[in-house]
Amino acid sequence: MSRPTTPAPFAGTLLGETIAAVAPRDAAAESAARDRLDRMTKPPGSLGVLEDVAARLAGTAGTCPPPLPTPAAVAVFAGDHGVHAQGVTPWPQEVTAQMVANFARGGAVVNAFAAQLGADVVVVDVGVATPYAVEPGAALLSRKVRPGTADLAVGPAMTPEEARRAVEVGIEVATELAADHGCLVTGDMGITNTTASAALVCAFTGATPAAATGRGTGVDDPTLARKVEVVGRGVARVPERPSTPEDALAALAEVGGLEHAALAGFVLGAAAARVPVLLDGVIAGSAALVAAALCPAALDHALAGHTSAEPGHALALRALGLRPLLGLDLRLGEGTGALLALPLVASAARALREVATFDSAGVTEKA
Repeated sequence: MSRPTTPAPFAGTLLGETIAAVAPRDAAAESAARDRLDRMTKPPGSLGVLEDVAARLAGTAGTCPPPLPTPAAVAVFAGDHGVHAQGVTPWPQEVTAQMVANFARGGAVVNAFAAQLGADVVVVDVGVATPYAVEPGAALLSRKVRPGTADLAVGPAMTPEEARRAVEVGIEVATELAADHGCLVTGDMGITNTTASAALVCAFTGATPAAATGRGTGVDDPTLARKVEVVGRGVARVPERPSTPEDALAALAEVGGLEHAALAGFVLGAAAARVPVLLDGVIAGSAALVAAALCPAALDHALAGHTSAEPGHALALRALGLRPLLGLDLRLGEGTGALLALPLVASAARALREVATFDSAGVTEKA
C-alpha cells in the first residue's frame, strides 16, 4: 500500500511553481571546485572563506569553474508599514516615497556604490504609501500590492493572499534580472521596516523581542523600549516557529512587510534561475528566513554580504547558517553592504577560473 504524498505547496501559483523549480547546489561541480582550489598555485585553504564562496558559486552554476558574477543588479524593494503609527521611529513615513524618487534619480548611497562596481540599480515599488514623482525612463518598476501594510501591533500586516502576491513580485523581478545578470543583490527601503524585520526574526528563530530589536535609524532609549514592546505584541500572535511553507506565508502576512515578502521571492527566484543572490542587512536576513521556510534549498544559492549593526541580523544569519563576508557596522540598508562585498565574490570566482594549477604552471608542490 503506497503512502499518501504531501501535496505540493501553493499549487497552481507562481510561488508553487518556483518552489518546485529550486534544486540544491550541484554536488559534483562543487566537489570539482574544491579539488581545483587544492591544486591551484597556493597553499591549500590559503584563501580562507573565499574558497567556500568559489565552491558555492560552482555548485550554484552547476559547472566548474563558474561564470563570473557580473554584471550585478541590485533590486531595491520599497514599501511602507502601518506600524509607523506606533511611534517606533522619528522619521516621517513620507521619507520612503522621497527616497524612492532619490534612488530613481541616482542620488542615494546604493547608486554611488553600484556605479563604482558597474552594477545596475532597479527600484521596485511593492507598497509605497505616499505619492512621488520620477523622471520618465527611470529604473523604477511599479508593482504595488497595496499602499503599505496594516499595523502589525494590532492585527495582521496583510492577508496571506497579499503576502503571496508580494512574494511573486520578487520572483518576477529576479527572473527578469537573472536573464542578463550574473549576480542579484538585495536592496530595500521602508520607514519602520526594522520593526517588521525584528518581528520576523523572532517568529522564525524563537529569539526574544529584546534580543532581536535594534535602534534602526538611531532611535533613543524610550523609542527603542516602545519598539520592543510593539514587536512583542505582533509576535505573540504567531504561535510557534513556522514548520510548513503555508505556516511561513501566514507568519509573513502577520508581521512582515511587503518589501520583506518581495525579497523572500527575490531569493526564491534567483535560486530557481541558478543565479547567486547576495544578501544585504537585517531586512534581507529576515526575508531570507521566510524564503528558507518556504523552500530550504533556496538558501543554497545565497551569500551573506555583511553583518549589520542591527542585532536581529546576526541572529538571522546564524539561523540560516550563513557566514557574512564583511562586518563594518553598517545599518543603512538599500543594498549597500552587499554591494561592498560583491568584489570579494567576484574575486573568488575569478581566482577559480584563472589561477593556474601546480601541474599546468610547472610549479613544484610541497613534499
